[in-house]
Amino acid sequence: MTVQAYDVAVLGGGILGCTVALFLGRGGMRVAVVERGSLCREASGRNAGGLAIQVKPAALIPYALKSRELWRTTADWLGAEVGFEVRGGLSFAFDQAEAEMLESRTKARQAAGAPIEIIGPNRAREIEPGFTGTAVLATYCALDSFADSTLTGFAYRNALAHEGVAIAENTAATGIDRDGAAFAINTDGAPIRARRLVLAGGVWLVEMARWLGIDIPIRCAVPSMTVTERMPPIFRAIIGVASGRLSLKQAANGTVLIGGGWQGTGNAQRGGLDVISENLIGNLRLAHHVIPGLAGARVARTWLGLEAHTPDSMPLVGPCPESRMPLSLAVSGVAFLTGLWWAGCWPT
Repeated sequence: MTVQAYDVAVLGGGILGCTVALFLGRGGMRVAVVERGSLCREASGRNAGGLAIQVKPAALIPYALKSRELWRTTADWLGAEVGFEVRGGLSFAFDQAEAEMLESRTKARQAAGAPIEIIGPNRAREIEPGFTGTAVLATYCALDSFADSTLTGFAYRNALAHEGVAIAENTAATGIDRDGAAFAINTDGAPIRARRLVLAGGVWLVEMARWLGIDIPIRCAVPSMTVTERMPPIFRAIIGVASGRLSLKQAANGTVLIGGGWQGTGNAQRGGLDVISENLIGNLRLAHHVIPGLAGARVARTWLGLEAHTPDSMPLVGPCPESRMPLSLAVSGVAFLTGLWWAGCWPT
């Protein structure tokens, strides 16, 4: 069997892996992307596409702001629009403890450069008339946006092909061997040889790193997402709460996306398995509490995704510290927004 040779092999065809591959290809490298399914259809395609500045850790605010600019200008550098839309975002605190937590975190984000306002509930209702409940405090970021995660795979596939990047979709990597000064990537298709590796496997990075004798402490979360039937417009802003247990937005077609990290069951090996009914009900009740107009909404579908979480909630990016071989480790566990910025400035 013929072994295909490249300068770089990117294992993982999510948003992070595809962006790395695209910029490396534009830098003149021969690049291959290996993805076990379709591009941007695993974790990168099962989320609500939220690009909310005010939910990012303070340390990542500068990168989140630059990432948002990349999302805003995908037509320029990716060659396609991906449904980027600015809605502004509100986050609510419903008791004094939540208010103190929200205010403290917001001040840290403001100090890092985030344009977030601390406002009262009356001002929040002026911004979003769909909110008719009571709150102790709220914050507002006019830059908060979202994109359509269902469009990114098509956009990246076309851009990568245009740059001559080899795309191995529906091809699972099964192991990595050292081959002199290079790596031999075993797959369930044709083998691949590359002088450098980028591991961008998200929750599957744990297994990939173990092929090289490296242990990485990544936890796999299994959050659920729910979409309603189409409804008349009932709110416009991107909605969250201080506890972080709600992500709420209404799409242009009238459907409402409801999330917030409420967990289902599953793991990296078997994927998302089952929705936990109590968690689904809790998520829907919280959404209704914030936007009462959801009272008549009917759920159309609920699904599960997988998220990679590091111990400190910071991304892992850069050369592997345990090896002098040209190996890099990358994880998009904070959010696909932050991961995109890191990938966009990957050195060529």
